[in-house]
Amino acid sequence: MIRQFLLALQFLTIIPVNIRGDVDERTMAQSSSFFCVVGIIQGILLVAFDLLFSIIFSTHLVSALIVLLLVLTNGGFHLDGLADTFDALAVKEVKDKDADRQKRLSVMRDSSAGPIGVISIVFAILIKYLSLNSLANFVPFTYYSTLFLMPVISKWAMTVSIYTGRSARENGLGNIFINRITKKEIMISTVIIFILFALILFFFKSSFPANQYMFFVFLIAIIYLICRAATVVFNKKFGGLTGDTLGAISEITEIIFLLAVIAWSRLFIW
Repeated sequence: MIRQFLLALQFLTIIPVNIRGDVDERTMAQSSSFFCVVGIIQGILLVAFDLLFSIIFSTHLVSALIVLLLVLTNGGFHLDGLADTFDALAVKEVKDKDADRQKRLSVMRDSSAGPIGVISIVFAILIKYLSLNSLANFVPFTYYSTLFLMPVISKWAMTVSIYTGRSARENGLGNIFINRITKKEIMISTVIIFILFALILFFFKSSFPANQYMFFVFLIAIIYLICRAATVVFNKKFGGLTGDTLGAISEITEIIFLLAVIAWSRLFIW
């Protein structure tokens, strides 16, 4: 289990991890069970640095630094995947399904970012920044629990997508996980999520609103549906998932999570 966790940490972050010996593809796929744990570590880092930055800097600058920290800990991989995915989606169709798919996959492999890809990165960063800025005006529990859970939820979404999707390529980074993950990995990941929710609700019971239970149920359902919808779209456009589309799913679910928290808080709490 420790080996799988370290593999997940190495795959998803820039944290230097020294793993000895050869790693087979099945072991690598099993590491997806611990994507959420990597998200927990990132969440702890975000909360810790937010508390530290808040001592010195203004709210606006803290929000910007937190977004930067999130990008850095991910190594920028997810944003790169988002850009490549949207560049590929923007490819003009020639009404030949196979030719269109191959052209999109070719664009996705291109190391340079097109205008649509750049725009997607700008808006992803901008929406996260503005969302965190807005959440800073909410009660501390809402803000810090959101900051902590944001990377956790996005990592769970990646695991769900891997399990429900299929690979667009015979080779590639995403293919290491896709088609090799089993029910065991998705169950472990989901159990970790619910245990985490239970611990938050238990230790911070006096801080959260009475209907917070409903929000967590609503959140999991929404994120799951988004993952399923994304896999359907990517199956149609690319013939399946790639490492880039998984990065895009991570970025999109983080944004959806932030917007969901703001919407729920304004509609049912304030």
